[in-house]
Amino acid sequence: MNILGLLLLALNIYSLIILARVLMSWVPNVDYSNPLIKLLLDITEPVLRPVREMLPKNTGLDLSPMVVMLGIYVFSMILRSVF
Repeated sequence: MNILGLLLLALNIYSLIILARVLMSWVPNVDYSNPLIKLLLDITEPVLRPVREMLPKNTGLDLSPMVVMLGIYVFSMILRSVF
């Protein structure tokens, strides 16, 4: 596997991690002291927070995961077309 393949794999895995965080947010009574949940939040929050701050705050929905996942998809498509 070349570097491009590894980068695309890492982007896909990160998208799945973001998806797991979104699904976790729908589950009531999540134990945020669980180490796995903390890891999930620690991995995704540095990317989601700046996007969340740029989006309008009065929508009532957190669209930052969708924006980040769309960005990852577009970046992956650009990488595939260039290399």
